[in-house]
Amino acid sequence: MCLLIALFQVLPEAPLIIAANRDELYERPAVAMTVLRRRDPRILGGRDLQAGGTWLAVNDHGVVAGLTNQPSAAGRDPAKRSRGELPLAFAAHEDAATAVPVNPDDYNPCWMLVGDRRSLLSVGIGSGAKAEVEQLGPGLHILENAPLRARSAKAVFVERLVQAERAARPDKSVAGTIDALEAVLRIDTPAVPQARTDETGRTWPPELSAPCVHTETYGTRSAMTVCVLANGRPVVRVADGRPCETPFLDVSGLWTEG
Repeated sequence: MCLLIALFQVLPEAPLIIAANRDELYERPAVAMTVLRRRDPRILGGRDLQAGGTWLAVNDHGVVAGLTNQPSAAGRDPAKRSRGELPLAFAAHEDAATAVPVNPDDYNPCWMLVGDRRSLLSVGIGSGAKAEVEQLGPGLHILENAPLRARSAKAVFVERLVQAERAARPDKSVAGTIDALEAVLRIDTPAVPQARTDETGRTWPPELSAPCVHTETYGTRSAMTVCVLANGRPVVRVADGRPCETPFLDVSGLWTEG
């Protein structure tokens, strides 16, 4: 997952809303949405059919866990556990606060958002014996493939888009807010006009700075919005393909089906 947008304790009726685009190689097999665990708790999310993990998971208690990869000059370490295990492991808990302890050395590095109705945590999984955990306050939070506090060009761009889409809609309800977030996930305009080189020496084409990514071999494969209501199970909507081309469908029936 390469873009996570979180609205935390902004709307009383929905204390946590997550909007996410999953970017990946087109050839990597995956299922956009499935039942990852049937009970105690029941968990929904996408499944990476290559490594077996997921990029975002939500359980029936309202715990949501999503990740973005940390770029590395050396690439992924095959000797370490897949970071795709982490959202599923965190969503196995009844609340976000008890989901955090993990040994970062076991996994390839990533950044995460883990939240529920009462708390939203930023979790950095990198080198060291402990994860870097920060309790986030109410408001809008944007996580891409960069540290949350880095304020990357893409994060700033997406934040402005969210604010503009919400302001442009007279409907300030939960439904109107989800509509605004899904509109942002569809935007394929880059945040920057030219390629950039990061601190690892890797060069990134400008298309990667768009919310919805289009390149020849890599791009946005699916999108999801998760609305954790004040009461009841979360409402989950999925676009099984580029959200600029594929409609979002309500898949909340998976809480009880099968």
